[in-house]
Amino acid sequence: MLKPAVIVAAVVLTAPLAVAGPIDSACHGSERSGSARLCGCIQQVADATLSRADQRRAAGFFRDAERAQEVRMSKRDADNAFWARYKTFATTAQAYCSR
Repeated sequence: MLKPAVIVAAVVLTAPLAVAGPIDSACHGSERSGSARLCGCIQQVADATLSRADQRRAAGFFRDAERAQEVRMSKRDADNAFWARYKTFATTAQAYCSR
C-alpha cells in the first residue's frame, strides 16, 4: 500500500495534468457542492489513489451516502478491498485538500 506522502507527491507532480473526472463531477453535483478548487483537488487525489472503475463507484457515494455504508458493512472480499482503497483515498484527500 502506498504511503500518503508518496501519494501527495504524485498529486503535486501531476496537478497540471488533471482534468474533470467522475469524482470532480459528482462533487460539483452534490448537495454539499464544494468549490471548484476543492472538487478539483479531490479529483487529483482520486487520480493518484483509485482506478477509474473505483472512481466511478466512489462517485456514487456523493449521490447516495447509504451506498457507502452498505459497502463498508459488506462481507464480500471485493467490497472490503474496495473499501480499503477508498479509505486511503479519503484520508489522503482530507490531508491534502484541507490546506
